[in-house]
Amino acid sequence: MAGVVHIPWYATVFRGDKLEAALELIAPLAIRHGASDYHVYRSRDDRYKFVQMATFEDKLDFDRYWYGEDFNDWRRDFSSYYQVPIIYSWNDLILHGSLEHAANGRAG
Repeated sequence: MAGVVHIPWYATVFRGDKLEAALELIAPLAIRHGASDYHVYRSRDDRYKFVQMATFEDKLDFDRYWYGEDFNDWRRDFSSYYQVPIIYSWNDLILHGSLEHAANGRAG
């Protein structure tokens, strides 16, 4: 069963756009560490609020991403762009749907 990690980010004052650009650098690297996909959402109501998500088959792959050299270097360079602590949550993917699945007559 795949797991989806949710990482909530909250930008520091006047750094919402800078955090968005920084997340564009680190989020795609999840694929290199075994993620099957990734998403980053920015709230329309609160432009300082972001949620990064990635799907991993194995939590160990996520741990290698989160605690690896790439993310450590990223945190060193961009730590002033977001508020701490960052407390991610690991979620089991139990259902997924899309227009593609519906068009093929399949569920999930």
